[in-house]
Amino acid sequence: MSASDDRAEIEDICRRARDASLRTAELSTRVKDAWLERSAERLEEARSEILAANARDLEAAESHGVPAPMVRRLALEGDKWRDMVAGLRDVAALPDPVGTIGELRVRPNGLRVGRMRIPLGVIGIIYESRPNVTVDAAALRVKAGNAVVLRGGSEAIQSNLVLADVLRAAAADVGVPEDAIGIFRTTDRAAIETLLKADRYVDLMIPRGGPGLIRKVMRESSIR
Repeated sequence: MSASDDRAEIEDICRRARDASLRTAELSTRVKDAWLERSAERLEEARSEILAANARDLEAAESHGVPAPMVRRLALEGDKWRDMVAGLRDVAALPDPVGTIGELRVRPNGLRVGRMRIPLGVIGIIYESRPNVTVDAAALRVKAGNAVVLRGGSEAIQSNLVLADVLRAAAADVGVPEDAIGIFRTTDRAAIETLLKADRYVDLMIPRGGPGLIRKVMRESSIR
């Protein structure tokens, strides 16, 4: 795929996330929690497929001389797997933040004034290494009524793609827009530059990784 094709695909993912965010913002707590529970179920059902993809990432990382600590961060077996699945159900058990009112004050004329929490829209997340972040990031953003666009590290691409597909399938099962969970399927680093300029569609950018990644996002992003 050419660079122009990659850019078109990324813009399309962001555009579809924007459209999905309008519907995600209106989802009931019941539907969002049903998605979280169904995602946990689907992860368990797809465990063999996910771990096989994870094994391919681990093998590729080792063959490319990736340092052992980073290779360990890539692995999804054992406690990491249990924590990832349990995390979905933990988020389902959290109160829905959408519509809650804080800092409520009563004005001298009796008018009550407060700050209501509402969804932000589309949140882009650039992250490194840990594929469980794919699940964690999507869970928290959709619970808060947002759509999410995910760009994980190339070293975890196989794991991230399978995990995102599972989350999207669970969304289709319960009536959550599939495009509320978008993921880049290219490992080209130029994809980051395209995402950082997608301010027509993305409302907030979150970098999760080392200082170099954070500095790059702060320096180059046209998105807050």
